Amino acid sequence: MSSTPPAPKSWLTNQSVRGVRARVAMVAAVALAALGAVAAPAAADESPSAQPGATAPRSKTSFVIGIKQDIDSLNPYVGVVSTAFDTYQLMYDYLTVSAAKDFSPEPSLAQSWETSADGKTWTFHLHPGVKWSDGVELTAKDVVYTFKRAKEDETANGQYSSYVDNITDITAPDAATVVMTTEKPSPIMLRLAVPILPEHVWSKISAKDAGTFANDKDVVGSGPFQLAEAKKGQFYRFAANKSYFGGAPKIDELVFTVFADDSALAQALRQGEIDMAQDLPAAIAETLQGKPGIIVNDAKYYGFNEIGYNLGAATVDGKAIGDGHPALKDKQVRLAIDTAIDRKTLVDKVLNGHGSPATGVIPPIYADLHWNPGADTRAFDLAKANSILDAAGYAKGADGVRAKDGRKLEFRLFGRDSSEYSKQTTEYVRSWLKDIGIKVTVSIMSEDNLTTVLGKGDFDLFEWGWVVEPDPDFQLSVMTCDQRSYEEDGEIAAGWSDSFYCNPKFDELYQQQQTMIDPKARAQVVKDAQKLLYDEVAYSLTYYYNQSEVYRSDRFTGFVPQPSQGGILAFQYGTHSYRNIEPVTAAPAAESSGLSAVLIVLIVMGALVLLAVIIMVIVLISRRKNADDRE
Repeated sequence: MSSTPPAPKSWLTNQSVRGVRARVAMVAAVALAALGAVAAPAAADESPSAQPGATAPRSKTSFVIGIKQDIDSLNPYVGVVSTAFDTYQLMYDYLTVSAAKDFSPEPSLAQSWETSADGKTWTFHLHPGVKWSDGVELTAKDVVYTFKRAKEDETANGQYSSYVDNITDITAPDAATVVMTTEKPSPIMLRLAVPILPEHVWSKISAKDAGTFANDKDVVGSGPFQLAEAKKGQFYRFAANKSYFGGAPKIDELVFTVFADDSALAQALRQGEIDMAQDLPAAIAETLQGKPGIIVNDAKYYGFNEIGYNLGAATVDGKAIGDGHPALKDKQVRLAIDTAIDRKTLVDKVLNGHGSPATGVIPPIYADLHWNPGADTRAFDLAKANSILDAAGYAKGADGVRAKDGRKLEFRLFGRDSSEYSKQTTEYVRSWLKDIGIKVTVSIMSEDNLTTVLGKGDFDLFEWGWVVEPDPDFQLSVMTCDQRSYEEDGEIAAGWSDSFYCNPKFDELYQQQQTMIDPKARAQVVKDAQKLLYDEVAYSLTYYYNQSEVYRSDRFTGFVPQPSQGGILAFQYGTHSYRNIEPVTAAPAAESSGLSAVLIVLIVMGALVLLAVIIMVIVLISRRKNADDRE
């Protein structure tokens, strides 16, 4: 990206005394360019007019983020990956958002609210004057439509059921007021992560088509950015909504560019092709530390990774599906696998120390809700893992592979091609399980393919992870019986559950915390639920990871971390940074104690060069004049 316009063509095409004037013009252009490089915003992606006489170049500031995880769908009823949900909050608004400082709920589309004494009636007052990107006014009717469809439409409910199923009635007394009534008091009513959609657009999309609608052209939204162009697997460009009610973004557009590997992503950042690289492995991010104009933000994150098990794939109706290995239903097998995973090595070798061993499904960044087994943490112990399998009757054969009732412990382990962490983790796990008599075949696939495979139950083990919301309800909900796959028109469709865990005791704890208003009492139930998952070995959590965000500090500033202490800068719960990023600019002269040494040198050099050229021109003209006189 250029910070200064090229020399106008007219400077180089005048044929009168071409040799001298061209050189003067070129020297002036170089001097101006050198001065401009100091004074102009380094981040501005300017597209100057090529036409002579233009009063000023037309400029555009584009913040470009390099990502490896492609967006699976721009349809808010369909997408499952974190990058997809980031686009939803760019295009659409939510009633409330999580504050940048500490994740606490704060106003968004709803500028205020109140609740009844029994905690079951919530009244939201919408921000006035909000319009959809096509100019139609956004009203309470759009909110009512959104939530009713999330309750009644099977596809929409599959995405947002944990937020809306407790809501029994939704009305709009007037254009700026929404009233919701719940069956029971709920602690999540200020964290309803349901994007508000325009009724005049989405009402034309039938329930049958809701799951296949691409939503990638002419998108109508109300958010701080609007989709301008999408090319799957390549890039997604979002134009700033300069009329956004929450304040216009300070950049003109936000672009997500998809990269196939980490090396290309890092190289693009070095060369200035992108402004931020997301999710670089720590080992590569460390090589960029200290480079001029580049900052590495090693942020505490709200995600964890795990080795997941096929615990007996079935639909919500109890119909068995898939081809998972039956031995994984045996808790002792899972316990042995869990004991054979060296989490410290994964943190040290895979994450380069940028993370910590994981236990509970609510990460420690949410300190009040996080559960840790403490002294009861299962330690890495291959000998103990072997003894667990011995006691459970899985004997080693001549080939070193254990078997029971004629079925060998031979498992498929699926990893993700978009993550070096995933690839490395699966190889470590394969090696450790070999040491306890379990043969593992590792296969690496795209996240889209893995989503399909998991939904159909055609797997044994997999490596993936979750990004956990500030409220624990959704994360706990994915482990409930109701989130298993379902059958629709003879086809198996995935729910949120990727392990098919189904335990009535866990469901009871989940339902209990759903109606608890007292934060401390609820936190204890949330911790009890996490402990049950740990004891049952529903997952083998591997690590909580830091998020490496590497960006060009010589181009952009204004990032708003979430949380405020050591938090992430992009892919937040909210659009805090995206709306406040701005190009780096030089300090105003009035605030400066004096000209910089570089600027002084450039001015002096430019003046000396120009003076020399002028003297040269005068001498040449004088000589020509004398020669003419002699003739």
